[in-house]
Amino acid sequence: MSDSPSPLADPHLIFDASEGRRDIVVLGSTGSVGTQAIDLVLRNPDRFRVTALSAAGGRVGLLAEQARRLRVKTVAVAREEAVPSLREALAAEYGSEPLPAILAGPDAATELAASPCHTVLNGITGSIGLAPTLAALEAGRTLALANKESLIVGGPLVKAVAKPGQIIPVDSEHAALFQALAAGTRAEVRKLVVTASGGPFRGRTRAELAGVTPEDALAHPTWAMGPVITVNSATLVNKGLEVIEAHLLYDIPFERIEVVVHPQSYVHSMVEFTDGSTLAHVTPPDMSGPIAVGLGWPDRVPDAAPACDWTKASAWEFFPLDDEAFPSVGLARHVGGLGGTAPAVFNAANEECVDAFLAGGLPFTAIVDTVAEVVAEHGTPRSGTTLSVADVLEAEKWARARARELAAKASAEVRA
Repeated sequence: MSDSPSPLADPHLIFDASEGRRDIVVLGSTGSVGTQAIDLVLRNPDRFRVTALSAAGGRVGLLAEQARRLRVKTVAVAREEAVPSLREALAAEYGSEPLPAILAGPDAATELAASPCHTVLNGITGSIGLAPTLAALEAGRTLALANKESLIVGGPLVKAVAKPGQIIPVDSEHAALFQALAAGTRAEVRKLVVTASGGPFRGRTRAELAGVTPEDALAHPTWAMGPVITVNSATLVNKGLEVIEAHLLYDIPFERIEVVVHPQSYVHSMVEFTDGSTLAHVTPPDMSGPIAVGLGWPDRVPDAAPACDWTKASAWEFFPLDDEAFPSVGLARHVGGLGGTAPAVFNAANEECVDAFLAGGLPFTAIVDTVAEVVAEHGTPRSGTTLSVADVLEAEKWARARARELAAKASAEVRA
């Protein structure tokens, strides 16, 4: 095994178990992870209490309803222009009762992440979750991490401030690995196996992918997710990001992290041990279980998620990854090995290319090709102890601009 420091996520190390009801701050409360987390809290009021909520500001009605049902002290929105609408929605929900405090602006979620609580659930989408992640860790909170991008783009920064056991992963794959790793010591782990559904284009060749449309890419066969994540699943960029995340969370070398395609999405990931045994984490495709682990670990929340029905016949399939049709995982391994600002460039360029694809301006196969070109142009990344948040933001800004330029060029060539 590696001689590097302890992994960021270790089921054997409990950062703060605390007895009694846990106070939770939910960042990204109106998104998929946030709404499911709130449902879990409302079903378990003796275990959890939400003290604050943050959201981007696009769904103020839902945010106000959440605040009223949970009786939170503070709500935050990233968009300052959403405050009048939020205040109006809160007034409609609360009537004559006092309203919660309102924070607004790009730093509002970061401020909430450092507020008094036991656990911060970071369910924000995108690398804007980095600052709240760092704030929660620096404030000594347990971090239930669903925002993989903050770890991927800011890996060295997160590793510098996180204490052993302070991060509990919420991604279904990494929550699965986290639980399976509890069965053995770190020295007994031979390999991590991350499963992928294969998305809507499993089994297609690269040539067959050339003409797929945004509508095709958004038709995921297993999971209901936002458009960017759904396209990332179709390109398998999402799986590449998860390989980088697994490396950072568990300190396992990239060559010992394998991706296998499992269309049914019941086996969320596996750990192979040195004696030849493999432990698989199995549940129906549902995020409630990983969220419950993130909020409740080391305790399990009864009936948090549906269980498998073993009285019904079923068949599960596993296929090797087609690296030629889906080169994103190999590119992610390369980027992860480079480290420094390279993962930030990879992630930012991909987000821009996905937007261009969804707008009809970039062919599907050109998404990863363009990202690879941006990564190559980036060259040697800023890394090591010199890496700062400013470096990450600067690299992302450059990557987004360059990706837009290349996407526009590719779109013009297609039209010509």
